[in-house]
Amino acid sequence: MDIDLTKGSLNEHFKKISIPASIGFLFNTFYNVVDSIYAGQLGTDALAGMAISFPIFFLIISISSGLGNGTTALSAIAIGKKDSLGFHNIAINVLVLGAIFGLIIPLLSPFYLEGLFSLTGASGSVLQVGLDYTNTILIGSMFFIFNNALYGMLSAQGLTKPFRNYLIAGFILNIILDPMLMYGWLGLPAMGVAGVALATVIIQFSGSIYLLYHVIKSNAFHSNILKKARVTFRTMRDILAQGIPASLNMATIAIGVFIINYFVLQYGGESTVAAYGVSMRIEQIALIPTIGLNVAVLSITGQNFGAENFERIDQTRQKGIKYGVIIMLIGTIIIWPLAPYLIRIFDSNPDVIAAGTLYLRIEAIAFTTYVFININVSILQGIKKPRFAIYLGIYRQILPIGIFYLLGTIFGWGVFGVWIGIVIINWSAVFISHYYTKHQLSLQKANQLITTI
Repeated sequence: MDIDLTKGSLNEHFKKISIPASIGFLFNTFYNVVDSIYAGQLGTDALAGMAISFPIFFLIISISSGLGNGTTALSAIAIGKKDSLGFHNIAINVLVLGAIFGLIIPLLSPFYLEGLFSLTGASGSVLQVGLDYTNTILIGSMFFIFNNALYGMLSAQGLTKPFRNYLIAGFILNIILDPMLMYGWLGLPAMGVAGVALATVIIQFSGSIYLLYHVIKSNAFHSNILKKARVTFRTMRDILAQGIPASLNMATIAIGVFIINYFVLQYGGESTVAAYGVSMRIEQIALIPTIGLNVAVLSITGQNFGAENFERIDQTRQKGIKYGVIIMLIGTIIIWPLAPYLIRIFDSNPDVIAAGTLYLRIEAIAFTTYVFININVSILQGIKKPRFAIYLGIYRQILPIGIFYLLGTIFGWGVFGVWIGIVIINWSAVFISHYYTKHQLSLQKANQLITTI
């Protein structure tokens, strides 16, 4: 049953939406952890190869997540307005967009993939692993996008349990498929790291079928209204207007990781790149509960924006930040002393452990920044002001090149300078996003008052 997020207790809505979403994303992160553990069995080169492939993998995720977030926002707004045809128009158009992007991304890969990886300084077996892994992942681009779009239609209704169930099932299936395809069990050819990628493609395809089934079962879906829905450039434009800023924001993160990998290779070498890749997995686990909060904030904001209930949106922002800060402070307390032991789960190389421990302990200073930034971005997307995310992403991910060079080379701090640079940029971004979001909410309230008068 879908939830009317314009009424009732916000605390209850946060619990019903964010907890299933957080559990689902926790298992999704465990899924990635399993991939890293199996890849680590093939050696440090395999981990480093997967690390350099992360920006391209993240590009797929950014497009998928962007369209998914855009779908959530627009679907929630349509539900808040009681516009059932609008909901179905969004549904059919976003799936068409997913098919288009899902075909274009792998078809163009021969023109950019190897050259891009070479720019990081990767070569030999590390480069080959990165290519094998990424070329296989690209096959499933369409299913990544479909899954996020279908999840967007469900989360806009406050329904996050189906996606949770899919991610839990995917995690279990991945434990079986990874070694089966990597080592060639049951007579299958041994595919190495490419087998890890193929397991992901199979699971994503299965998820598309499962989530589509739940969308069709949801209260917002009506087959008789779907017949009236049309594929139009206007609806696609509206979806892209919401989705592209979110995608570009995440794409800047991929660019940022690419830039960090470049500086890390210069200052620390392949073992430090491997440590950074492993550390990001651990960091993702710590951030999982806040991802659930972001889903709740976007869904609640969208429905209340459609219902023109701006005071409730402000309350949603405050509660989201409060819960997120508490969660991340707990995560910081846990990770600080356990950092070397967590790194050792993935790689026993002393250099990797030392580099990963340094990163996690410095980055712990910035853990709470992700709460403020992501909650503010979710609020802005929910009120159809998504473009700010692009500018903030550029500020956080691309402009730091100068800071990394200054601290790493001019000051001579090396990798330590890169980690400190990340902390500085993130905290400054918190203050920028805070004041901009408060300003936009004030404008919405003022415009509503003027309209009422």
